[in-house]
Amino acid sequence: MCAKETDQELEKQAELKAKIAQDDWRLHFHLMPETGWMNDPNGLCQFNGVYHFYHQYVPLNPEGKAAPHWGHKTSTNLVDFKEEAIFLSPEHSYDRNGVYSGSAIVKDDRIHFFYTGNVKKEGDHDYTFSGREQHTVHVISDGYSIEKQEVVIPHEAYPAGFTDHIRDPKVFEKEGHYYLILGARTRESEGKILIYQSEDLSQWRYRGIFFGDDYSLGYMWECPDFFQLDGQDILLFSPQGVDPQAYAFNNLYQSGYLLGEVDWENLKFKPTSEFIELDWGFDFYAPQTFLDQKGRRLLWGWMGLGDTSPEYSNPTVSRGWQHAATLPRELRFNGQRLLQQPLPEQQKLRGRHLSWNVELKDTFAAPELAGEVYELQVELTQQREKLQIRLRQDTTLSYDGQTFSLSHGPSGYGRKKRSIQLPELRQIHVFMDTSSIEVFLNDGEYTFTSRLYPQKEQNQIVFSGAGNLAIQLWPFST
Repeated sequence: MCAKETDQELEKQAELKAKIAQDDWRLHFHLMPETGWMNDPNGLCQFNGVYHFYHQYVPLNPEGKAAPHWGHKTSTNLVDFKEEAIFLSPEHSYDRNGVYSGSAIVKDDRIHFFYTGNVKKEGDHDYTFSGREQHTVHVISDGYSIEKQEVVIPHEAYPAGFTDHIRDPKVFEKEGHYYLILGARTRESEGKILIYQSEDLSQWRYRGIFFGDDYSLGYMWECPDFFQLDGQDILLFSPQGVDPQAYAFNNLYQSGYLLGEVDWENLKFKPTSEFIELDWGFDFYAPQTFLDQKGRRLLWGWMGLGDTSPEYSNPTVSRGWQHAATLPRELRFNGQRLLQQPLPEQQKLRGRHLSWNVELKDTFAAPELAGEVYELQVELTQQREKLQIRLRQDTTLSYDGQTFSLSHGPSGYGRKKRSIQLPELRQIHVFMDTSSIEVFLNDGEYTFTSRLYPQKEQNQIVFSGAGNLAIQLWPFST
């Protein structure tokens, strides 16, 4: 907890820790809040060999109904993480109602963080069109302690024509210049991404709308992220207010990306693709990427989503915590789309290797083909029209030759079914934790991420359909 926490608050958190430690749904190999609420990944970076994962954090309220801090976890191998002290807290006039999301960049042997300081004024306000201030704040640090903290773009300096929702700074460097992009909502309720330029990370000059002049998708764009991968310019963001389609945009809010080209003279992103969702499951939002010291573009997402009630819920709230982070994923570009792939570091979690080569004619199960926490990989050695895999209490992965679906029964707590059109299914790669599932299809062409809350002792894995399967299972040590 931060230094200003009272003895009563410290006692309450200690009680929550003891309660959560006994929770059967506590995750084993995903990052989750020590207590309380977690949402967006923030300030992701690797510095002096240490991976730093910061995140939105409300330690004493699992519903997130309080001003968020930045929680902090570190690792040297992306598997074993240490819980660090809270890094940032809402204790200034410019962030008193929340240390909101932001990013990090390394310069001159220091980490430079940029976040949104949230302020809500007293009075009769809707806090979208009036009553809110969102400042861009700069922090210089070694990753653990704060050396300098200053507002570099005050709310009143943002351009005209926008609501009070301008936030989530992402900073990057290009040919000796620094750029900062912000997600925004116009007064006409259109999403835009603003861009600023700096030579020293302290003085910032507004350069206009980076993307959104001639593009419409919802009313607000959160968590923008720009990077280049294999020579391709890629823009990530999380739009709100997009109408659902047959298979696309089925969640309340989405996260995805555009391929494109940047006009660096005028600082305009010009898309060359349609908006492509990053994940097709129930629980994925606010992803952030960074480049590690191996040169890999890594992504973490929030394994959750806000405002889902009453459609679906998370029963861990009554147990003192809510939400988690996805596994870190490496991004690759295959010339047409981003691939998301689990890291080889995750193989450290593997227990003994079990395998089966199956000519499936009806159903297949085996006593050892079961578990609560495991990695499962299925190679389909020939095209098939029907395949179903039943997991845990009532979760099903199914394919009919045209459509792949993830379905939950009661253990989904309102989560029912998500699907994509898929002309060919070659591989299914599953990471199952006590209360989450991540599915990677065809070496990461598509992913499905979801929370699930099954009863214990219902762990059999059952295959049904027809065809030839190469099945590998690695139970994880818990």
